[in-house]
Amino acid sequence: MLTHLEVDGFKNLVNFAVDFGPFTCIAGPNSVGKSNVFDAIRFLSLLTDHTIMEAALQVRGSGIDASDIRGLFHSSEHGYADRFRIAAEMIVEPHVRDDFGRPAEATSTFLRYEVEIGYESPTFRGILGRLVLLSETLNYITEGDANNKLKFPHSAQNFRKAVVVNKRRSASGYISVQTAADGQTEIVVHQDGGSRGPGQIAPAATAPRTIVGTSNTSVTPTILAARREMQKWQFLALEPSAMRKPDHFQAESYLSANGAHLPATLYRLVTSEANGEEESAGIYATIANRLSELVPIDEVNVEVDEVRQLLTLEVTERTGVRLPASSLSDGTLRFLTLAVLVADPEAQGVICIEEPENGIHPAKMNEMVKLLQDLAVDPSEVPGPENPFRQVVVATHSPAFVQLQDRQDLLFALETRMKGKHGESIQTLRCQPLEKTWRAEAGQSSVGLGTILAYLSAPPGAQLELSQLVYE
Repeated sequence: MLTHLEVDGFKNLVNFAVDFGPFTCIAGPNSVGKSNVFDAIRFLSLLTDHTIMEAALQVRGSGIDASDIRGLFHSSEHGYADRFRIAAEMIVEPHVRDDFGRPAEATSTFLRYEVEIGYESPTFRGILGRLVLLSETLNYITEGDANNKLKFPHSAQNFRKAVVVNKRRSASGYISVQTAADGQTEIVVHQDGGSRGPGQIAPAATAPRTIVGTSNTSVTPTILAARREMQKWQFLALEPSAMRKPDHFQAESYLSANGAHLPATLYRLVTSEANGEEESAGIYATIANRLSELVPIDEVNVEVDEVRQLLTLEVTERTGVRLPASSLSDGTLRFLTLAVLVADPEAQGVICIEEPENGIHPAKMNEMVKLLQDLAVDPSEVPGPENPFRQVVVATHSPAFVQLQDRQDLLFALETRMKGKHGESIQTLRCQPLEKTWRAEAGQSSVGLGTILAYLSAPPGAQLELSQLVYE
């Protein structure tokens, strides 16, 4: 669970900070930079499985050309920044497995991870510059500090005590930096998991990957837990063509970021050894009931073709007509995919979605909002199979979608100007909550309803208004 994010020097994010709850809706106009918040989160996730350069090239907007990597750095009239920093405070699962299948237990579950990336100019003309690791740290947050760090409304007894554990007593944390005798920055990996002795030291400037990105054994269980957490951060970009496809029997049985493997995922849920026949039927019924709030259907099921070894998702309309997923509309498929995700207790971590309202009629928008809210963990209860430890962050520019949100969950992406390093005026982004919400009460700058009139009133030039009914 990502509770706090800080970004400085990445794209248009300068001295940027935001607190997240179980469900967060970021609203803002097109091109304001909402997607850059997701890109910063995605960059951290990519670093867990890729080199620094590979992660940079996969972040949306930087393309596949290495000459574009400067686009990740904030730019002003004085040129590009030479470094950016991203920090994340997160709650991790205590029990994880390493790449060899061995179990490991983190000594702390509430962590602060910080990484600083620099740009190194080429030595010769025609040679591209490269990204270098300037700093990387991983520290623990104590149970006492968690009281102030977890700002969103939650149950201290049921939620916080269940997810925040700290057995670490060393002041060094898990990863720190130090300066070597030659002035170079070194990354220090401190002992964990019962090990003793001095930490391992590695030079930062020559590292192709981060320390977290190379932690794959149970020897460093807490670093491994941080890696596993960031690996679970998903960025859903549901594609109709992927959601419509049937699955082979041997296909991956977990939903992909584009919505692929929908039939296999649902089939895994209903055929799980933990479920009896009644429970399996209940999963089908629950998903069908949710979908019936959007379209007139009675049943959802997975058709098993033993001859072709295919799994096909089907729905049965109230008229009795059976339709394969390939015949459903884009919006219906998107809703159905999210409904399956809600039903999957193994789907955990951060789930980021841009414009989830696409393809949904305004009259049915409330059903989509409720579905997304149900996808997130309930912080008043203990996380578990019935309350999966999931977090949802959505970005939207839809007034109808915004009007249906709980005001406590809303953030408004606003452009603002500030003084840069050289005294120049630079444009950046701030995500501000509404007045009298938990973020505002924690001291964050907030906005009133007057600032967000564009989300509450008819757009300029509207030809049809509700007030016209009086004159008809």
